[in-house]
Amino acid sequence: MAENPSWTGWDVLRIAFATIGSIVAFLLLVAYLAHRLLYPGLPLAEVSRYPLVTVIAQFLAYLVVFGYMISLVDRKASGSFWQEIHWNRPRNWPAYVMGGVVLAFGLQAVAHFLPMPKELPIDRFFQTPAEAWILSLFGATFAPLIEELFFRGFLYPVLARRLGLFLGVVLTAAGFGVIHSPQLGRAWAPVLVVFLVGLVLTITRAVTKSVAAGVIIHMSYNTTLSVLIFAATGGFRHFEKLAQ
Repeated sequence: MAENPSWTGWDVLRIAFATIGSIVAFLLLVAYLAHRLLYPGLPLAEVSRYPLVTVIAQFLAYLVVFGYMISLVDRKASGSFWQEIHWNRPRNWPAYVMGGVVLAFGLQAVAHFLPMPKELPIDRFFQTPAEAWILSLFGATFAPLIEELFFRGFLYPVLARRLGLFLGVVLTAAGFGVIHSPQLGRAWAPVLVVFLVGLVLTITRAVTKSVAAGVIIHMSYNTTLSVLIFAATGGFRHFEKLAQ
């Protein structure tokens, strides 16, 4: 069945700009409040780089973007939001949970043979137990939901309709890799791993016609990585072991 979304590429671009604008706005707001209430003696720029500030700002921004997505579909389509984005919850959801686990272990094996940097910008989120827990919970729940809604719910069907299935899958996966590249120091090896994750998620969406299937895999993948880090650091207590 051909993809025929009720929205256009311009609508997807508006969602992207709304996401960027919301993240910047909430980062400034949360950093300002944290600076005034908790860290008055530190420069605002330094407070804005704190992992907890970043995650809270991103969570609030994603809430706004989620609302914008719903309002956009309500204006463009006659069906419900979940119907229009092809949510289609799979009956055999445990298989997709296991798929995320297998994907995590498989790509960890692939990464072992790649020139992975010893330190990445995302490592700063694993400095204290509180930061690690917050990032892990966010990465296992709301972040995968919004990312899948954007990439596999909104972007992929537009690209597939315009450019065909193959380019739609590849370009969606490439976009997924690009947005994660700043967290990975723009190093090609970890970005390639994320691109492969995006490739699996987009192929899953193309084959199953289900955004929910990709969300389950994505959540399971992120959760598995967090569990591996939890185990490797003795319960988020010995982060120095990550560098060994």
